Amino acid sequence: MNRSDKGTLAKRVYLFIMEKIARVSIGEFAVGQGCPLALIAGPCVLESEDLAFRTARALADLAAKHNLPFIFKSSYDKANRTSRTGFRGPGLIEGLEILARVKREFGFPIVIDAHRPEDFQAIADVAEIVQVPAFLCRQTDMLTAAAVTGRVVNIKKGQFMAPEDMGAAADKVYANGNVRLLLTERGAGFGYHDLVADMRSIPIMQRFCPVVFDATHSVQRPGGLGDRSGGDRVYVRPLARAAVAAGADLLFMEVHPNPDAALSDAASTFPLDAMDVFMREIKELSGLVRSFANESRAPQGDA
Repeated sequence: MNRSDKGTLAKRVYLFIMEKIARVSIGEFAVGQGCPLALIAGPCVLESEDLAFRTARALADLAAKHNLPFIFKSSYDKANRTSRTGFRGPGLIEGLEILARVKREFGFPIVIDAHRPEDFQAIADVAEIVQVPAFLCRQTDMLTAAAVTGRVVNIKKGQFMAPEDMGAAADKVYANGNVRLLLTERGAGFGYHDLVADMRSIPIMQRFCPVVFDATHSVQRPGGLGDRSGGDRVYVRPLARAAVAAGADLLFMEVHPNPDAALSDAASTFPLDAMDVFMREIKELSGLVRSFANESRAPQGDA
């Protein structure tokens, strides 16, 4: 084989790999290159089965109304609370039972996060997507345990990580034979008690896989209220619009019927009754952005 043939083969292998990682199937739909915008939403933590069902039903109805692929999210345990007295959730067994019932009732895919490697196999029995929290995005044991479930893996980018450095986290999943990967931008630490969302992260991380933008965690002020995180939900909508305009493949939202009374992330949680207008906005904007057929998926060098 001459040098030209080797170069052609290498290019074909590269294009084959890029095609495999640029689009991910989740249930009955796909996300990524050439696919519609999808929405991940739900309460930050499972407060009760009734709240989970009420929120899931409303979100599912709205997603169907606006023809948005929808994934439900809620946590059975929030192990990274600012204070030891912060509400954590019902725990693994009860939480997975509730989420399994929600899934049976509505039929949409579910994403569930874990804080211990040994929990991933249990959540994989319920969830289509297993999620690695931002603070644990470099932990090899966590990434390996998530990868070997065979489920879609969503890694939230740490507030301390450059977007290009998430390639190493992605590699830990791919090295375990799992090419079903998402990466999530959720803001970067900016001094004390503040985050800034850099929209360059979206095309940069799309070099590795489809990218989620977390519109509610990006407006947090970590530890900003002393015994809990603060935030300002007024900025959720403009940041979400910016992310959709930048080409995000999915949006991630923590949503609650009464955000001020939410037991976790109250200051940054988005109100359920505002989701109808919000979904219409992002649906229209994503259609416009995706109409630019020649738009590049990722920067290939200096402009």
